[in-house]
Amino acid sequence: VYAALLLNSADKEINEENVSAILSAAGVDVDDARVKALIASLEDVDIEEAIATAAVSAAPAAGASAAPAQEAAEEEVEEEEEDEEDEEEAAAAGLGALFG
Repeated sequence: VYAALLLNSADKEINEENVSAILSAAGVDVDDARVKALIASLEDVDIEEAIATAAVSAAPAAGASAAPAQEAAEEEVEEEEEDEEDEEEAAAAGLGALFG
């Protein structure tokens, strides 16, 4: 996903070759199936619009107790896990479209 964001910010085409090149340059072992799934899941996504509409959580007010801050951190972790699950499901759906 970060490779796609880098390509988008550099106004480069988000395709398998470019994503794989970024991952290789970063020293990451490239999983071609995951790259294909990523490209398929981003096919109809306007990244600029997605970034602009992404939910941003507000920082807790100064002087707030540690308990609400900890709860917020736990909620954020849960949201990230849900986002990862959603991305995996979207990637799987995109991959399924490749094979009919």
